[in-house]
Amino acid sequence: MISSTDITSSLAVDTQGLAELRRSAKDNSPEAIKTVAKQFEAVFMNMMLKSMREATSQDGMFDNEQSRLYTSMLDQQLSQSMASRGIGLADVLTRQLSAFAGAPLAAAASAKAGIDNHAAAQSGASDSAAQSGHLQSALARSFQNKLRTHAEEASRTTGIPAKFMLGQAALESGWGRKEILTADGSTSHNLFGIKAGSSWNGKTVDAVTTEYVNGVAHRRVEKFRAYDSYADSFRDYAHLLRSNPRYQNVIANAHDVAGFAQGLQQAGYATDPHYADKLTKIINQSLSA
Repeated sequence: MISSTDITSSLAVDTQGLAELRRSAKDNSPEAIKTVAKQFEAVFMNMMLKSMREATSQDGMFDNEQSRLYTSMLDQQLSQSMASRGIGLADVLTRQLSAFAGAPLAAAASAKAGIDNHAAAQSGASDSAAQSGHLQSALARSFQNKLRTHAEEASRTTGIPAKFMLGQAALESGWGRKEILTADGSTSHNLFGIKAGSSWNGKTVDAVTTEYVNGVAHRRVEKFRAYDSYADSFRDYAHLLRSNPRYQNVIANAHDVAGFAQGLQQAGYATDPHYADKLTKIINQSLSA
């Protein structure tokens, strides 16, 4: 059984751990109060991360039950790790819970079940909001730093700003968290969701994708291209846009974010009716210049 001193290091909030907290908290000990506060902080961080995930596109071709479960587990681990370091919310909760010294801690914790509303008036709320923004920015920076060189190389051959291509790679791959995987679980390095048609002679991988027919989403298995590196993925993407006449307007409007995004959608790059809006939003709001 997980003890009250170990619960903040677990990957998820389990019911046995909470039951142990209630039993250990009957004497309203300062240690138990601090542990409960940290647990609430972990729950709050997990909810915040979940909201961030839901704000991004969930219609990628690599979105499936396994990837959602894996992402959820990562979010739980990250929230616990952040809570162990502290973002200020646990300190606020500790002060608030300590005010219930004459009552069982379990009752005090229940009274704080609406913490997301109550904490909004506390200094910890602003700290948490800032932390959410920092997480988003850190994710974007990490993604850009990893792929910037390849994007700049592709930009020189197409005239499309590297920022635009990084934005599309972010949308297609879920910021690198939903890359198309091969049968052995390794990455295909396919950042742009390019399918393997009859003209493709390279490696391929089968993956479930979402296609829209008359505005209705359909799940199906398609064959996608696989590369040896991310550099190869960017080079093939650049070659596709340069060599295929249907993307002439994309390159011609590469100076404008909306024009670039609309050009891709009108050329049939994706069947998602909201593809251009999603891409424009990512480029404008999530990627630095």
